[in-house]
Amino acid sequence: MNQDPFEADDSPAGRILRAARRLLFESSYSGLTMEALAHEIGMSKKTIYAHFASKDAIIEAILDRTGAMILEEADALLRDPELGFTRKLRGVLETIGTHLGRMSPAFLRDLERFAPRHARRIDELRGRNVPRVFGAVLRLGVEEGMIRPDVDLAFAVEFWIQALNGLMHPDSLARTGLLPRLVLEKAMELFFLGLLTQEGRDDFSRGDPSA
Repeated sequence: MNQDPFEADDSPAGRILRAARRLLFESSYSGLTMEALAHEIGMSKKTIYAHFASKDAIIEAILDRTGAMILEEADALLRDPELGFTRKLRGVLETIGTHLGRMSPAFLRDLERFAPRHARRIDELRGRNVPRVFGAVLRLGVEEGMIRPDVDLAFAVEFWIQALNGLMHPDSLARTGLLPRLVLEKAMELFFLGLLTQEGRDDFSRGDPSA
């Protein structure tokens, strides 16, 4: 898997985003302050403001870079000729789960309460990325005989978007008592087992022998 761009970027802006991401996911939106961020990286607030106009601008950059990372890593998996369909599917799940796993229910609820525009931004990124990533996964599955050819792929992608939007809402997470990563894993299993051919289900159950 590619190196995390947050960790690889050692420029002043990169250091700001790296520290801000850590504080954001550890302390939630309310806990990320410019004072705490300046202390964390040993940088003056004036220097931080020279790179980002506000706390919200920092968060927007974190969310946008995270969305781009998911796309880049998923695209690399899907293009890898050495991996079979199931390994690609599991790899995409792992990639998304790794990034979603940083977003705790408390973080998402805090965002809904104090920064709803950022919560909407997450929904927008999901709505943009899901059709591209899972549309490609579904088409590949059909080509390799792992997904039923009669499946309406456009409807399946839209169904998946709406399911994720509902399942990842803080109220839904509170009712299920699950972390976002586990929600994704359970949803993927239910979703894809209904789409896979018998060969695909058998392959998914035992793991990809070509991996």
